Amino acid sequence: MAAMSRRRSLSSALLSLGLLVAGQSTPPVAGATPEPGAGPTPSPAPPPAAAPQQNWGGCGQYQIDASDIPTAKCTTVSVPIDYNNPGGAQAKLAVIRVPATGQRIGSLLVNPGGPGASAVDMVAAMASDLQGTDITRDFDLVGFDPRGVGHSTPALRCRNDAEFDAYRTEPMVDYSPAGVAHIEQLYRQLAQQCVKRMGIGFLANIGTASVARDMDVVRQALGENQINYLGYSYGTELGTAYLERFGDHVRTMVLDGAIDPTVGPVQENVNQMAGFQTAFNDYAADCARSKACPLGTDPAQFVNRYHTLVDPLVAKPGRTSDPRGLSYADATTGTINALYTPQHWKYLTSGLLGLQRGTDAGDLLVLADDYEGRDKNGRYDNDQDVFNAVRCVDAPTPPDAASWVSADRQIRQAAPFLSYGQFTGNAPRDLCALWPVPATSTPHSAAPVARGKAVVVSTTHDPATPYQAGVNLAGQLGAPLITYDGTQHTAVFNGDQCLDTAVTRYFVAGTLPPASLRCGP
Repeated sequence: MAAMSRRRSLSSALLSLGLLVAGQSTPPVAGATPEPGAGPTPSPAPPPAAAPQQNWGGCGQYQIDASDIPTAKCTTVSVPIDYNNPGGAQAKLAVIRVPATGQRIGSLLVNPGGPGASAVDMVAAMASDLQGTDITRDFDLVGFDPRGVGHSTPALRCRNDAEFDAYRTEPMVDYSPAGVAHIEQLYRQLAQQCVKRMGIGFLANIGTASVARDMDVVRQALGENQINYLGYSYGTELGTAYLERFGDHVRTMVLDGAIDPTVGPVQENVNQMAGFQTAFNDYAADCARSKACPLGTDPAQFVNRYHTLVDPLVAKPGRTSDPRGLSYADATTGTINALYTPQHWKYLTSGLLGLQRGTDAGDLLVLADDYEGRDKNGRYDNDQDVFNAVRCVDAPTPPDAASWVSADRQIRQAAPFLSYGQFTGNAPRDLCALWPVPATSTPHSAAPVARGKAVVVSTTHDPATPYQAGVNLAGQLGAPLITYDGTQHTAVFNGDQCLDTAVTRYFVAGTLPPASLRCGP
């Protein structure tokens, strides 16, 4: 199972069913006033550099709802696909900027994670949610879609909609020699689709090493000598890479839902699956407060009850009002999506009850569609294709089968709710082991940064980026760590006053959080 480091909100697909939105809605942030002795207060950002001429205009070309942010402007910034050939083919990055409403400090760039999520879309929503706060008063909110992502061109797409639908019907649980060969053939087919549609040159330059350089081109286009940055999930990896190469151009940086840059793909996979097991346990314990819980009330049976409901889908899809039905892969994907935040748990329960009763398990399919980026018309965004392409060049993946057999054994122990059947001594290699271009980065420790350059936020029961990764990254950077107690993926500007106030004070005045600050409900 491929590691996931995504930050997703509940999409309009669930809203169309009358469910409550989760994740992006944010109450006003408390006022930010520096506290004496709380940390260094940096001087204001240096005067802007001379900005290249940019044709800032409306954002209609991106088909985003800007009715609540009429001051938003958008543009494109060109970057070379291959920085070793700056005069060659170019990518055009989509950029949105929502100007500060008050005494401007500078630009705050935001990355929502993925890799593959659109920062343009996120900033459009975030600017509306944070209206009237110190953040929108003091900062231009800026989002750029990395190369291949969202509204940037060329958009990285490996599969058409029909191919993606077909891929999701494959259970990929047969770990016999023949089954493993079949799974690896599906992976090879996906890799070749990427080569055919995007070309080797684009795939070779899609990684975070290139995107960090792109971010500095965006900084220059904004006319800023220094930027402020908020990175969620994979956005912490991008932020760490930017610090490493362009640290002098950083005023403040918050990294929420951190990725440990020293950990390779195999161990990251194991760690992450253990994180999802912890979140599953938290969900099941909460569900068991109701006698109607589809997993029952005995903690010793939660995993077994889950398998009883989901495993039969390998042979026959579950019933849904959608004619596709619920595949095994979609049931597990929907479960994983629900574990990103307790606000999704009710939909997981509803879907599992549908399986238990033989009625409609449609909420699990909606959760899976939301995660996979499929809209109500059957059209997919390109998040997942970008996700695979970036992770496959961001670190070398072991090509030998033995490494993945060992990983399978460890994952079965770490995350039994996601483990189908019994250990066979066979396992498919990861997609990235079959990828057609080599890695452009390697795992290594992040270099220490100057005091005040960065703050790390880590959530105790974060399923996708486990807590210890944030502890480790903060230690490597020599940066303060804010601990958020909860079961969710990322937490900044999600409504916790303790956390949001500390982050806002840091961005506005450079006030570092108190040592060992803990926030949460």
